[in-house]
Amino acid sequence: MEMQGQLDEFSYQCGVMDAFCEVVAAGVKRLALSHPCDTPAQRDALLPAAQALARKYRIHLAAEDALLITDLFPAAANRGKYQILFFKEPATLRAYEALKAQKRELLDAGRYAGAAREGIARAFGRLLSYDDASIDAYLAANTDRE
Repeated sequence: MEMQGQLDEFSYQCGVMDAFCEVVAAGVKRLALSHPCDTPAQRDALLPAAQALARKYRIHLAAEDALLITDLFPAAANRGKYQILFFKEPATLRAYEALKAQKRELLDAGRYAGAAREGIARAFGRLLSYDDASIDAYLAANTDRE
């Protein structure tokens, strides 16, 4: 992106977070994710700005050290990365954590495959407020699965 080269990375990330906070506050998205950071320190450097944005838009955030990896997005884009979750209702964070727990249970039972695996990805897409057509497109396009 040409314009990004004119901005420092921190300012760019803050702009992205501002936009996501606005759409979460407006109810357009239940859950939004910051861009992935390579280290906890990079993510943590964004937290004061993220907290200020969350206050401005009257929403919540949570630092995430192990994002739910599903077939919705390329695994390499999020595995081992650090992010910030933005949400309006605490129930959204609980639903996200429950989805992560459900995936762990399926993995532990050796049943994270087929319809169960796709179901986790689709549920994550719905938490991110994607419609079915968008979820279908993301699933079809993703060739980097864990």
